Amino acid sequence: MEKISCDVLVIGGGPAGGVSAVTAKMNYPEKEILVIREFEKQLVPCAIPYIFGETLGSTDKDIGSCSAAKEMGISTLLGQVKDIDFKGKIAFTGNEAIHFDKLIFATGSKPFVHESLRHSLALEGVFTVPKNKELIDKAKNYIEDKKDIVIVGTGFIGIEMAMELASVGKNVTVIGGSKHILKGAFDAEIAIQAEEILLNAGVTFVGSDRVCEIIDKNGDNIVNAVKLKSGRIVDAQVVILATGYKPNTELARKVGLSLGAYGGIWVDEYMRTANHDIFAVGDCSSRRAFITKTASKVMLASTSSAEGRVAGSSLYGLKYMKGFSGTISIFSTMVGDIAFSSAGVTEDEAIASGMDVVVGSFSGMNRHPATIPDAQKQYVKLIATRHGGQIIGGQVVGGNETGEMINIIGLMIETSQSVYHIMSMQVATQPMLTAAPTNYPIVMAAIMAIKKIEG
Repeated sequence: MEKISCDVLVIGGGPAGGVSAVTAKMNYPEKEILVIREFEKQLVPCAIPYIFGETLGSTDKDIGSCSAAKEMGISTLLGQVKDIDFKGKIAFTGNEAIHFDKLIFATGSKPFVHESLRHSLALEGVFTVPKNKELIDKAKNYIEDKKDIVIVGTGFIGIEMAMELASVGKNVTVIGGSKHILKGAFDAEIAIQAEEILLNAGVTFVGSDRVCEIIDKNGDNIVNAVKLKSGRIVDAQVVILATGYKPNTELARKVGLSLGAYGGIWVDEYMRTANHDIFAVGDCSSRRAFITKTASKVMLASTSSAEGRVAGSSLYGLKYMKGFSGTISIFSTMVGDIAFSSAGVTEDEAIASGMDVVVGSFSGMNRHPATIPDAQKQYVKLIATRHGGQIIGGQVVGGNETGEMINIIGLMIETSQSVYHIMSMQVATQPMLTAAPTNYPIVMAAIMAIKKIEG
């Protein structure tokens, strides 16, 4: 067995692992950093749906997140860690014994499939959405000459895949247990707008019903249809289970690390396990919500990257105070030509959690004057506490600028800004780029919230 030595070993080459390695090298340039990853080409998870349509069209355009490693002097090794001796600080692959000083788990997540449907994964034509180039290529090639596609799941991955497949002429049906799509990220009035675009694209949506069985009518081990809880049968040549992800913690469990909520590796505020030489970042770590502090199942590359920066800078001492405490659940997506973004808690979630909140919203145009050729409607919704006006959530619908506007709202949430701060916020505006300075939508939504607070 070959013996390899390094100062910092990172297990996993996705966003969390890549950012951890780069940050570690930037903070500790004298240290030898080694990233061990399973795949030569690491898929960027958020881009996977766009491989199935014309936007990307190929996994060859969707390459690894640690591309700067070689230039920075970070070593990489293709392989998979099978066992770890924490006392001796040795990680074992099939062929190597890797001696380390510090270790970062960044093993990511795997597709989650409900127990009732797991046996159906053996059927030809049934796929999940893994972060595995070989398996994604297999699914794409299989789908190529198929017409009837059923997507199980109404989250971002499922809806984005539905739109892409519809754009290349597939007959797509989306089935989910929620009344509306994108449940949890958007309140109903906004989710309905996205739903209308989905339907206008020719996608069939079946809400408030669930797939309880995937059917092989002919007994030839090939999927033919799905059966819903209501008894309805929907024909399908392909079934895609876009039903979420779960922490990939098989190795962590095997070597005895403590697991937290939803099976993620337990970590403290600085991404350290109980053994402060061992860290965990990204989807494999246990998370909590920023506002409610309850356990969170949200898995985002942006959150993983932020955690990677915390871990990479904290390996040999806590150099910086951590700037966030929990995931704010910040999302962006495109449905057709319209961008939908969300951060923090929704109005529905806030009310269900017993929070006393007010909502301020504003509709306008994203250019000024509105007669500029590419001008689009723009809508901003802010959720704030009634007492104090602290912003705890926001949603934006509009043009391409929506993705950056939600990042502004996300920072407001993280830094405990109130609607009173935002009322006097100074913004750079330009006719071809933004809404008018006289009615900038985030500011106007804050003003509308203040009116409700003050009655």
